Amino acid sequence: MRELILINISGHDKPGVTSEVTSILAANNANVLDVGQAVIHDHLSLGMLVEIPTGSDSSPVVKDILYRMHDIGMQVRFQPITEDSYGEWIGHQGKDRHIVTLLARQITAIQIAALTRIVSKHQLNIDNISRLSGRVPLDSSKEDTIACVEFSARGKAENITRLRADFADLASELDVDIAFQEDNMFRRTRRLVCFDMDSTLIEAEVIDELAKAAGVGDKVSTITEAAMRGEIDFNESFKQRMALLKGLDESVLEGIAENLPVTEGAERLISTLNRLGYKTAILSGGFNYFGRYLQKKLGIDYMYANDLEIVGGKVTGRVIGEVVNGLRKAELLRELAEQEGISLKQVVAVGDGANDLPMLSIAGLGIAFRAKPLVRAEAKQSISTLGLDAILYLMGFRDREIG
Repeated sequence: MRELILINISGHDKPGVTSEVTSILAANNANVLDVGQAVIHDHLSLGMLVEIPTGSDSSPVVKDILYRMHDIGMQVRFQPITEDSYGEWIGHQGKDRHIVTLLARQITAIQIAALTRIVSKHQLNIDNISRLSGRVPLDSSKEDTIACVEFSARGKAENITRLRADFADLASELDVDIAFQEDNMFRRTRRLVCFDMDSTLIEAEVIDELAKAAGVGDKVSTITEAAMRGEIDFNESFKQRMALLKGLDESVLEGIAENLPVTEGAERLISTLNRLGYKTAILSGGFNYFGRYLQKKLGIDYMYANDLEIVGGKVTGRVIGEVVNGLRKAELLRELAEQEGISLKQVVAVGDGANDLPMLSIAGLGIAFRAKPLVRAEAKQSISTLGLDAILYLMGFRDREIG
């Protein structure tokens, strides 16, 4: 009669542990039904579920592994598994799988305890936990660090809306970010990343900077904030703000462009995406003049924004052509996906304002970045505590993979 045995080995990590165990199993014609290994701070945990076929005896296998592991300083534990238990485990295949990503400047036990309570509350089972961020020296400043832990969970939550709400409440309470995604093939096949520009790729609203130069900064900032919160229609707010810029001298544009503050993590994110062959795009309700400057500086493939009309060296207070509002951003995202020959599920969209919601809602991965409360509430994912390069974690990359 065949036997099923769960083997757990732990101890100081060293070369050859897996080889030693599997060599003994091979000599006894064992089949490996499942295997997993993790190393934390040079401490190895190795697990194997093996089948000792009918006609073979498990006793020599257990004895040989026990002696050999003792010789090399490893601890080993054996547990027999019934066929009924194995059948139940097999039945878990095909269940919904999800990825929960915890992002913070520093990961604490309080955060993980609270997050995993929510996972358990919604009847999901965690079967893998991985650190995606790099190792952090003990004396690092909290402001300079980034930390990310990814949880793989399986099961079907009865109320996904409530689950997302619980994660959002916890993120706000602990000042962390928590992303909840379906674990599917599209997560590993994203090909296009589209960004809003103002307050996303750059830490400024260009139209506000132009307004300061024109002496109408407070008036325009008030309208901008209301528009980004969704309190004023974008087209109407844009028209009001543009009118206040009438007469601004063209000469001020270059100085503003040269001093635009690039958002934390933007350069690392874009350079990594370029190196890995992703396409990138700016879809902005701002202005082409500044978009082109940023496109060249960061190495972005596509750029769409508004053409600022200038006549006789002066800003007229109008734009040329169709205004790039929220609906137009979504249209452009669709067009780029079609041009690249990819599904919308392979697109990542990132923005901070209410006018970004249309494109965030149709992208496979829509991320509200340091966004207004309305936008965070509407978007499926949000990042507020870290820089733009944290998006790489939501795409499943580890620091050691991207440098």
